[in-house]
Amino acid sequence: MAPDRSNIFYQTLLETRLSALQSQDETNADSRDTVILDQTSVGRLSRMDAMQQQAMAKATRQNRAAEIQAIKNALLRLEEGEFGYCEDCGEDIPPKRLELNPTAVRCVSCAN
Repeated sequence: MAPDRSNIFYQTLLETRLSALQSQDETNADSRDTVILDQTSVGRLSRMDAMQQQAMAKATRQNRAAEIQAIKNALLRLEEGEFGYCEDCGEDIPPKRLELNPTAVRCVSCAN
């Protein structure tokens, strides 16, 4: 690994974020459940609002799942000694970029 920071720094950063995402996923699981409302006591707009909230929760879950997978991939790259190198050109990814986004797989030049 070429970046100035140690593997432990990035591993801790990634594992902390992974834990937070998994915790959020467990906390918000009920918001993705099927919308069941009593139509006799709740109006049509309330049901539409509940369905929209459910759709937003599902979209958030998909984004969270993608981020979780990116973190797991970054942890695997750390384990294999491939972390911190651009997957396109093989050059070092700048440490500041990795601090902001430790799941980055491309240097700034290749990302553009």
